[in-house]
Amino acid sequence: MTDLSRLQGFANHAVTALEGRFFRPPLPEGYVARPRLCERLSAGLSGRLLLISAPAGFGKSSLAVEFCQSLPDQWQNLWLGLSQRDSDPGRFLERLLSGLQQFFPQLGSQALGLLKMRQRHQPFAFEEWLDSLLDELGMHLMLSKPLLLVLDDYHLVQGPVLDRCLQFLLNHLPAGMIIMVTSRQRPDWHLARLRLSRQLLELSEQDLRLTDDESLAVLDHHSSSLTEEALHTLLQRSEGWVAGLRFWLLAATEAGSNTLTQELNGGEGLIRDYLLEEVIDCLPADVQAFLYETACLERFCSALCNAARDSHDSAEMLSFLQAHQVFLVPLDESGRWFRYHHLFSDLLRARAGTSVAPQQRRLHLNACRWFSEQGLLDEAIEQALRAGHLDVAANLVQNLSEEQLLAEQNVGMLLRWKMDLPDSLLVSTPRLIVLYAWALGLACQLDAAEELGNHLSRFLPAPSATAQKSMLAQWLALSGIIARGRGDSETAHRYCSEALASLPQKRYGQRLLCLSTLANLAIAEGDLWRARALNREALELAQRVANPLFEALAHYDRARTLHARGEALRSLDEVRQGLRRLNGLSSQRLYAVRARLTLYEGYLLVQLLQPDAGRARLNAGLTEARACRDISVLIGHCVIAGLEGREGRFAEAFAELAEAERLMHIWDVPPVYYLAMITLAKCELWLAQGRIDLADAWLLRLGQTYGGDHPAAAPECLPQMPQHIELLRAMLDTIQGRTEQSVQRLTQLEERAQHMGAGLLGLNAMNQHILLALDMADRPKAQRLLERAFQAATGGAVLPFLSLIRQYPDWLREQLLKRPVCRLVEYLLSQLPPSIGKDMPCARDVSEPSACHGNDSLSARELGVLQLIAQGCSNQEISERLFISLHTVKTHASHINSKLGVERRTQAVAKAQELGLFRSN
Repeated sequence: MTDLSRLQGFANHAVTALEGRFFRPPLPEGYVARPRLCERLSAGLSGRLLLISAPAGFGKSSLAVEFCQSLPDQWQNLWLGLSQRDSDPGRFLERLLSGLQQFFPQLGSQALGLLKMRQRHQPFAFEEWLDSLLDELGMHLMLSKPLLLVLDDYHLVQGPVLDRCLQFLLNHLPAGMIIMVTSRQRPDWHLARLRLSRQLLELSEQDLRLTDDESLAVLDHHSSSLTEEALHTLLQRSEGWVAGLRFWLLAATEAGSNTLTQELNGGEGLIRDYLLEEVIDCLPADVQAFLYETACLERFCSALCNAARDSHDSAEMLSFLQAHQVFLVPLDESGRWFRYHHLFSDLLRARAGTSVAPQQRRLHLNACRWFSEQGLLDEAIEQALRAGHLDVAANLVQNLSEEQLLAEQNVGMLLRWKMDLPDSLLVSTPRLIVLYAWALGLACQLDAAEELGNHLSRFLPAPSATAQKSMLAQWLALSGIIARGRGDSETAHRYCSEALASLPQKRYGQRLLCLSTLANLAIAEGDLWRARALNREALELAQRVANPLFEALAHYDRARTLHARGEALRSLDEVRQGLRRLNGLSSQRLYAVRARLTLYEGYLLVQLLQPDAGRARLNAGLTEARACRDISVLIGHCVIAGLEGREGRFAEAFAELAEAERLMHIWDVPPVYYLAMITLAKCELWLAQGRIDLADAWLLRLGQTYGGDHPAAAPECLPQMPQHIELLRAMLDTIQGRTEQSVQRLTQLEERAQHMGAGLLGLNAMNQHILLALDMADRPKAQRLLERAFQAATGGAVLPFLSLIRQYPDWLREQLLKRPVCRLVEYLLSQLPPSIGKDMPCARDVSEPSACHGNDSLSARELGVLQLIAQGCSNQEISERLFISLHTVKTHASHINSKLGVERRTQAVAKAQELGLFRSN
């Protein structure tokens, strides 16, 4: 096996993307304008498709560039220069969507992540994906600012699947968008209907051939040095092929004579080969060598060429090629990255293939080394594979440490590499086995992870007792994670505990995952105190090794435990500490732990009754979690479904759950991970809809699964699943009139929560019990329960009060006004709707339009802000006391001033006192 272990490791961050994905190349020097063709193309702008198809070298791309430059000012233009790498439909559509997002940044925010997660070996509904994207695109396009999409060199990507995608795109193209395609062959599309309806404008080889006048213009002053006969022969035999004329011009410039024109004869292939050979031969020997050496690179810059060629003159070589127009195509505005013209590159590779094959393999390996030093693993592995060194590719992969994999947990990338390597290599070393087994385990592909992990037995006994102990400990850790995923709590607990006792200190990543798993099991078992201790141990370990990703993961686990205890504010602070720990990492890279923290921040904001801010964070977290192929997307979709359901948007709520279930299917996640969680969310929606029969049937099945004498282990994403089932069953009992059963369930839940220290669970049960007592007109009992609920809610979780706020606002207001002023009381008062009753928290004038300037009354939230202003609180203090952002406080203050017709805080307080807006203490 080739050893690249001495390479300078992998960078922890990816550099900026190298490829100029949407750069429209400039017109070549000496280009002859072709207004007659541009006029014809302009006539087709009222249709759907502009198709330019002709053999190589007929100026298709240059004509497309000229036409784009001549478009009227209102036109927008997106240029996609295609290469063979774009023949994969997923990659092509990913590039297309990325390009469209330059004009419409909000377009396809989730669709792009779904494409990035796609596995090539799995089927993908491209047309369904396109259908959804086109519907969304239609809402962004404007007829006043139409968009021209150019697909340059489509023949390089043509294939059955992509042809169908483009056919679908053409058939359903929204108004305001037109496609231009250049290709060496006509695409395999059904164009008869477009042609019949005059939606197609097509230019062929015959159209693109240079006229004599255009050919003479291309030749410029060189034509004057030719005899009339030689000029006629040149024009006749070139047959309007602009590439042939340019080859001749370059060769003539380098050779210093015009004798080459006498050799322009024979078939098209012979003419092309002869011209290219003469051009190359006329170049200096070192330039020729450079062309052959670098022809194997799809894109290159001077630094890469130097590394690949073991030289220091690549910058000068590229400057020479630019100056002599040797088919060098720029890929960025700065002129740093290039590729060869496709035809020129093809010929260079064909000629170099037999004579310098061993040298090319060396070049690929050198390029592999350079890419790896830049932290570009995809390119490095690709270069190793092109060199035919699968062992090098595998070696590169295993240079990625388990700690880096477990910290980033971006398993989608590693699984894509897995597809390019043979199974024999994946099981060739213990390191590769462990690495990919962890990747499969984190991806929830449990059977595959276990099967791969079992291959470790082939390497036993290990060379030393220490190595054997380490290998067995790693197997125990992995097996513990797999067992937790399958719901085998006893095995997971035993294996993770044994792994912690025997794992070497340097395997801190695996130790942290075992601690995280044990903490999750402790929550599921109702032992929040043990979970808290395990969280503390994990955080201390992460801080000792100073790994920000692991520290963030520990903060995430601590936040989940704190929230289960009902301490929402502390949990939110823990989440934000974790996010701050990640501030120094690249925003261009994807991290599963950052996605989880962002999702959980959104969840906690929802718990604090800040749905808009929560939704924004949930959507941001979902985007990154999907790209990382992280199962935490379940949390995001379920929380958003709950938000939609509470607002009565049930279709949108069920769509969120359907999307979560679809992702789980695509990712081959076992149902034990997600099915119960999604079903429980559906039951809550069904109860809100009044679909009692469905909720009854499924809650019964869930109760049988997670209750009784032999209950299944709660899923990792919802370790308190049994208690949540009981909450919904109590609600169902209430709806069906089984009051005693409901009271019994809720009482048991409250007692269970108190025993566990699960404040949030108890708070939910108490609020549901309060509603039941009020429904039964038992206000004394409701008051006693509310007193206990206030004590449980001091940690900041206020979402459980939402039903009470909506169903019994006046009673709740009455109870709040009896209590001493505190953050919780003020916040709940601010959430209550305005009341016209005598028990409202401010004077009656608030509800009267004449009480405020501009006929606008102050909202309950604005009154809460105004009362704190009157107490002398700063904006920051108001933000903290009302659980709202500083920006929101400033917005409320501005609205208050506007409605009261004042300009300053002191004036607003005086005006409010004058109007009697403040309640008496």
